[in-house]
Amino acid sequence: MAKRPDRTKIGDLDASRLICGLWQVADLEKNGATLDADAAAGALGAYAEAGFDTFDMADHYGSAELIAGRLLARYREAEKRPLAFTKWCPPPGPMTRDIVRRGVQERLDRLGVDRIDLLQLHWWSFEHPAWLDALHELKALKQEGLVKAIGVTNFDAAHLALALADGADIVSNQISFSLIDRRAAGPLSELCRRTGVRLLAYGTLGGGFLSEAWLDKPQPESPADWSRAKYKRFIDAAGGWPALQTILAAAQKIGRKHGVSIANVATRWVLDHTAVAAIIIGARITEREHRADNLAVFDFALDGDDRALLEEAFRASKAIPGDCGDEYRQPPYLTASGDLSHHLGEAPRTYQAEPAPSRPGRLRVSSGSQWEPVAGYSRAVRVKDRIFVSGTTATHGADRVVAPGDAGAQTTYILDKIAASLAALGGAIEDVVRTRIYLRDIGQWDSVSRAHGRVFANVLPANTLVQAGALVGDYEVEIEAEAIAPDETGKTPEEASPNPLVAGLAPPAIS
Repeated sequence: MAKRPDRTKIGDLDASRLICGLWQVADLEKNGATLDADAAAGALGAYAEAGFDTFDMADHYGSAELIAGRLLARYREAEKRPLAFTKWCPPPGPMTRDIVRRGVQERLDRLGVDRIDLLQLHWWSFEHPAWLDALHELKALKQEGLVKAIGVTNFDAAHLALALADGADIVSNQISFSLIDRRAAGPLSELCRRTGVRLLAYGTLGGGFLSEAWLDKPQPESPADWSRAKYKRFIDAAGGWPALQTILAAAQKIGRKHGVSIANVATRWVLDHTAVAAIIIGARITEREHRADNLAVFDFALDGDDRALLEEAFRASKAIPGDCGDEYRQPPYLTASGDLSHHLGEAPRTYQAEPAPSRPGRLRVSSGSQWEPVAGYSRAVRVKDRIFVSGTTATHGADRVVAPGDAGAQTTYILDKIAASLAALGGAIEDVVRTRIYLRDIGQWDSVSRAHGRVFANVLPANTLVQAGALVGDYEVEIEAEAIAPDETGKTPEEASPNPLVAGLAPPAIS
């Protein structure tokens, strides 16, 4: 029997450890052309018959879901059909039951199936908290039978931990992971080890840069496609072309020792991480296929000397800052265009700023908590260049408490809420000069401090940690903040406009 990819469990799904990614479809169709769905499905069928029977796509990968649907239709009478993993990537906004159901139904219709094997949620900005609503609605649709398993994409460790603490039913997280981008080997892998969530790794070959084709070659001035444009930015962030060449040379030496390619070494290194369930490789629909070479990854094992050689090569590179998924949510945006313009238009503000009628020049924000009108306060207020954020708890919507009993997860949620409040008033986390934290149980200080440090490590505001045993209900932590936020010219509102009736009214337009 011909060799086939190893198998793995993702939830209850029996999947190939080499998943065929269909992102190439979006690249091929970016100029308005559409692939012939039947011919493309035939190309995917060859992969499926060779054991590469798990396919990954997304709502924005051009006609990928339609092509996969044509393939699945050919297995309608078969005992077992290929698996289709897809992603739903809605713009930030309210996630009602109807909105989520429509998003899932569109995926079902395009794939031509009654149940989605793995539905993965991508969320562009955690400052908008409706991603938690989306996950809970997906859980309800899973119980209804429309989704077999739920995953997420590009979630950092903190927000995956928050989702799990809030009761989300998640089996996988799809993230970038490679010899160049090693962020997933840190806190995210440790969280997965504790919780059983599996990682699906993409970008493992760095858009093709982790191969013999680029060893001892000059760096390209203008990458030819979206994938290479994206991963060239990762290479630059990790130390540039010399760092890549050092890693390629080490991988080539290891490959020669085992009789395999640089790509095999790069793939094997990621697959060997216990948190990783599978690697997502590009399915070549119109180009030369690499199935035989990909299968060689299962013919050898990296030994201690190999790992030591790679670790030595890593010293020539820099760690990409932040955690997984940060490239989609904050500068320098390690995406194909260096921003989100090819993915998303301008995202709406989470909160709306409004003038305070009794005080000209003052702006305020409400987060919708039931307590704000009852107790008579605003979530945040801006006066001239100063923004004051009230004591903020993990209240979701009007009255639901997020992640009861988990102070670290609540802190992650609260800091997103503070960031959204600042943004509505023309400020940012970087403008914060003071925070004060109140705890129900001082024994929770470590997880809270670490969550605070994840956000403020480069800002370093003045900080006070206070034990307050009388926090009500399921609230474990409460945080207040103060910021000084100049306008876009670098001036404070007072400097930009000496008129006291206008001062303080210079935040960006609220959309």
